[in-house]
Amino acid sequence: MFFTSVNFGLFIACLLIGYYTIFRKFQWQLLLIGSFFFYAFSGFSNLIYISVTICSTWFASRQISRLRLKQKQFVEKNHDLSKEDKKAYKATVNKRQKMWLAFCLLFNFAILAVVKYTDFVIRNTNMITDTGFEPVNFLLPMGISFYTFQTMGYIIDVYRGAEDEPNIFKLGLFTSFFPQLIQGPISRFGDLKKTLFSQHKFSFEVFQSGLARVVWGFFKKLVVADRMMIVLRALVATPGEYTGVYVIFTVLFYAIALYADFTGGIDITIGIARMLGITVKENFNRPFYATSTADYWRRWHITMGTWFKDYLFYPISASRPMLRFFKWSKMILGEKLGKRIPIYVSTMILWFATGLWHGAEWHFIVWGLANGIVIVISEELKPLYAMFHKRFSVGDRVWYHGFQVFRTFWLMSLIRTLDVYANVRHTFRMYWSVLTDFGWDRFLHKGFSGLGIDYVEYIVVSISIFVMITVGFFHYNKKIEFLSLKPDYRCVLITLLVFAIIIFGVYGYGFDSQQFIYNQF
Repeated sequence: MFFTSVNFGLFIACLLIGYYTIFRKFQWQLLLIGSFFFYAFSGFSNLIYISVTICSTWFASRQISRLRLKQKQFVEKNHDLSKEDKKAYKATVNKRQKMWLAFCLLFNFAILAVVKYTDFVIRNTNMITDTGFEPVNFLLPMGISFYTFQTMGYIIDVYRGAEDEPNIFKLGLFTSFFPQLIQGPISRFGDLKKTLFSQHKFSFEVFQSGLARVVWGFFKKLVVADRMMIVLRALVATPGEYTGVYVIFTVLFYAIALYADFTGGIDITIGIARMLGITVKENFNRPFYATSTADYWRRWHITMGTWFKDYLFYPISASRPMLRFFKWSKMILGEKLGKRIPIYVSTMILWFATGLWHGAEWHFIVWGLANGIVIVISEELKPLYAMFHKRFSVGDRVWYHGFQVFRTFWLMSLIRTLDVYANVRHTFRMYWSVLTDFGWDRFLHKGFSGLGIDYVEYIVVSISIFVMITVGFFHYNKKIEFLSLKPDYRCVLITLLVFAIIIFGVYGYGFDSQQFIYNQF
């Protein structure tokens, strides 16, 4: 059930009516039923996967909490124990807790690995060994990467001392909450539970604010992203024809289309949650205003980045093997370089995992590693940057800030284009064509004709992009909160956006509604 489908509109309307007319103490139970009903549309068999994740995570978390409580009671009852005995008992309990944590992580990540990466392994095995294993063709359950990471973050937090959720149905709602099930954000239980299980009285202002966010998301998706995807599909369908200068436009168009698509979906998610009185964390912070790769990833898909940082990067960096490697590298490479190498190794592992999380294809892995390499190189060049700024003092100049933003945008967009073409090798051939076969004359002769939309639609999408840029600029400079206007102004805004979607949106008879790009993860 796509967000952009009529079925979803009917579903959310019925749910909202029921949500605010039912007794408020039953609101979260209705959300649980609604979330499972929504997920059933992706396939009833997929309910088995998410139910197994919920049950295994709940059971393991209860065992970890039970052991923690048992340890506390044991210490309270045995005051005369020596410090060594208490330490030994604590170590025994911690070992058992770690076993439950390991079971939960291995079990659920194994499910994710099997359904998502089995065919990837088979394809590469066939290629390397010249064997002929048949692909399994597992149907990837919708949102499995998102809900697996979300629940595994929860079990790690419980192991680290956070309070667990004794009610399995509440944990089930946290895992399956339908607005964020498709493409995130990846929420933390401690954050989401504050409003997810609370009783909510209808508030017109809160409801209207959420509706404005939803409509804004649909505007970005239907007016901008889906229209630009028509052009992108035409550019990629016959890549031999659209080389050189067209590659630059492909890079630019995909960057904008992906941003409009992904942020549009997140706007819809946050807006629906807000209409229900529930607060979901923001997932973007104007990434195209970033001045470096690291800054970009602090702004783009924020919840994914913080998940990898908190649950992968820091544990790897502080692990015993990495600490031993740290000592060895300092001894062999010297103090300065030696202490940086383990951090860089952890960084590359993190970005390899990030690429693999995005998909079972080499272009995702190369995309992840490319981001890691750029970040490592940037760290190594920091002394040169410092010398440059000391010599020329341009850091506070507007033009230099603009250069940094421009540089980061194009660098990130170039790397992102690995998603677009058929494979990694072909992507680099297309990059090379910009240098060897720019074809400016060919572009002046043909332009953008034959790419699926006419000049009027190019004007529509250009104006729509300008609107997005303007909104981003106002937010960036804190001059106006576009979606936090007074109710009367917000009503006018919603009306204008609805009419823009109706008149200029890409939908209707003969149109194959496009799922959100991040649905595949």
